[in-house]
Amino acid sequence: MAEIELYATQTCDYCADARALFKKKGVTYKEIDVTGSKELRKEMTKRANGGDTVPQIFIDGKHIGGYDDMRAMDKKGLLDSLLGKTA
Repeated sequence: MAEIELYATQTCDYCADARALFKKKGVTYKEIDVTGSKELRKEMTKRANGGDTVPQIFIDGKHIGGYDDMRAMDKKGLLDSLLGKTA
């Protein structure tokens, strides 16, 4: 399985949607809660090439964007292979 990192906050609806999609896919992920942490937000923004909104999602160290980006990948049938799942 792929290593998934989710930079998120607890009150973000898109973060909740990302969590739900990961649950539906049956994959585990590491959540990095950036709520109230300037240092973690700065780390997230740097890793995400300037992306400063949550969620920011990384799969095997590769930045794939936010929830809308991940959802679009899923609709195109590209997400499962990134997650290490077979069709």
